[in-house]
Formats: sequence, C-alpha cells, structure tokens
Amino acid sequence: MREFKQLTPYRKALEMMLNDIKELEETEELPLDEALGRVLAEDVVSPIDLPPFDRSAVDGYAVRAEDTFQAREYSPVELEVIDEITAGMESEREVTNGKAIKLMTGNKMPKGANAVIEQEKVKREENKIYVLRPVAPGQNVAFKGEDVKKGEVVLRKGRILRPQDLGMLKGLGIKTVKVKRKPKVGIMVTGDELIEQLDEEALRSGKILESNSAMLKALVREYFGEPVFYGIIPDDEELIGKTIERAKKECDLVLITGGSAFGEKDYAHKFVNLLFHGCTNKPGRPIGYGERVFVMSGYPAAVFAQFHLYVKYALAKLVGADYRPIRVKARLREKVPSSLGRHEFVKVYYENGEAVPIKKKGSGIMSAIVESNAYLEIPEDSEGYKEGEEVWVTLY
Repeated sequence: MREFKQLTPYRKALEMMLNDIKELEETEELPLDEALGRVLAEDVVSPIDLPPFDRSAVDGYAVRAEDTFQAREYSPVELEVIDEITAGMESEREVTNGKAIKLMTGNKMPKGANAVIEQEKVKREENKIYVLRPVAPGQNVAFKGEDVKKGEVVLRKGRILRPQDLGMLKGLGIKTVKVKRKPKVGIMVTGDELIEQLDEEALRSGKILESNSAMLKALVREYFGEPVFYGIIPDDEELIGKTIERAKKECDLVLITGGSAFGEKDYAHKFVNLLFHGCTNKPGRPIGYGERVFVMSGYPAAVFAQFHLYVKYALAKLVGADYRPIRVKARLREKVPSSLGRHEFVKVYYENGEAVPIKKKGSGIMSAIVESNAYLEIPEDSEGYKEGEEVWVTLY
C-alpha cells in the first residue's frame, strides 16, 4: 500500500475545510415544540417587557416600606390588611399609610405599595398584621422589564436552541421561530467485507458486520443534520463513482467510510477533487476532504475521531451555529504519551474532575468508544502529558 508522502497538519486541514464550507441560506418557520436543538436564523426581539408589570417576588404582604422602618421583634409595627388576592388576580385597593394587602408570588403590585414583606416575617391576627422586621423600598419586588425589556434582543442568530430558550420564548408570547434548514448529509459505507445482517457462516469466512452507518446517522442528527443513507457499496469503482456523484447532487455534505487510503480497492478518493488527503490526526490520518465530501476511514474508532475533529465543525458552519464544544479541565489519572508530529485524539472517561485514558487501542476497537465520554487532544508539538497533569478534555 502506498503511504502518504506528506501529511497536512490538523489545524491547517481544519481551516482549509471550514474556509471551503459555505453557510446555507434556506430557513424554515417552526413551532416551539419542534425547535429544540435547531439553529436560529435571525435575532429574536422581545415584543414585551418581562415581567410586564411590577410584581411580588414572594408570598406575603404589599406595604409602604416606610411604614415598616420602625419594626422590631420586640416592638412590631401594626398594619391593617385591607384586601387579599390570589394568583392571577389584581387588587383594586390602594395601599396607604398603615395599610397592607395580602398577595402571592407573581401578583401585580397594588397601587401605593413599594415593597413586600414575607408572610413568615409577620404575625397575623384577623385583619391585622404585626411586622417584626423592616423592609426597604423595592424589597421582594420584581420590577417591570427587570428580566427582559421590550425591544431587547433575547436570542441571537446562530443560537442552538435549548429547553430554557424555548421557555423564555414561550414566556414572551412567541409561538414560532425561524431556524436554519437541516443540512442533508449523505452517508456511504464501502467495502466488500461488510454485511448488514448477522450471519455466522459469513463471519467465519471473513465478513464483518457494518456499524459505521448507525453511528454516523446518530452523530449527524446530534449535530444539526439530517442523514441520507446510500447503503453498503461494494468495492466496485464504477458503482462507487456513480453513488458519490448522486450523493453530491442530493446532499449538502457527504460522508464516505472506507476507500480513503491507497489500497487496491480504495476508490472513493479518486472521485473527489480533494483539498487535502492525509492529515496528522491519529487515529484516522487517511482522511480527505473536498467538494463538501469527506473521504473517511473504514474503522469505527477512526471514523468517530474524524467526525469529532472535522465533520461536526463542518455541520455547524453549514447552519451558522454558534457552536462551542463543552470543554472542562481534568486531572489525568495516568500519563498519556504521544509522538511528535501527530495530533492525537485520546478517548477518556471523565468524572469528578479527573480523566482516565481508555487503555484499549486500535481504530477498530468499538468498546473503547463506548467506554469513553470525552476526548483529549494532544497537538503535534507535544510528546504527551504526565500523570496528574491538568488538561482540557472535550465532552461528547
């Protein structure tokens, strides 16, 4: 098998790929119930103040704060309760000198009141309360527009919508959002050795069960895309070429596993005008990219690494997502050696501020992926990290 004469440094390859990817223009309008995980196509401006009026932040009594300034536990201040309201109600009475109105969290502040004293800080006797502690003006009051002001941009274009974002939009009376269309991602799995169904006789004769498609479909869905599976393609040069051309026309991005190296039956790279082919990342150095097509390794662990190092960033660029991987600091439980000139993708298990490298090695070892929940990147100019060293790991 012919080796790569020169490997493109990982960061350079990533930059070349991202410069080539253009953001999709197409958008769609979705109800909030269908918008989780989608990417906003425009800024969202609040149509109202939130809260829309001054309201109580606690269950208690609306008062004039100055009426309570002299209150002490040994010398309580007496106030008359002139009204009581429950959730969703508004009092028509005005709080004047020596008066109070009982209300609940979220109730609109009555006219004349400028503070709320918690119900547990008073003693109640019929229509009288005895205030044991003073309150300051504005205490326990959520003021109009305190959370969000009318006309304020609450969510920016590129935002990946989370449950709390949808809750905010609902609370502002917004029913639909404009989001980027999901990019269609073609997935091709190549190789004569691959089978779809469990067949023990076939396995004994050297066949293997195909697994990349299920993993890639799930990863594509997780990172903004809609997978389109073109099936298992045998090592037939003409068929591979035709399928690649079809996928390029029908999809926004194409992922091909197998055929990325220079073996006798590695055909996929021949049908793509590649910007780079062969990179310093390990595992998965035979990766190639061009024309919105990734020619990837055949081994699952290498494919998984290539997706996280390259493809997820391509998908984020396609939809204009403000995507930032979740990275946390971790102390290494064991040393992690590396070779100069390799950008290494190391699978780890992260818990309680520590990262344990997964010892199982090899691009075909599926259990190593399953046992990990994060990865550590070791750049080309490093020979690795020592036990106990603090590093950044990226969570899956």
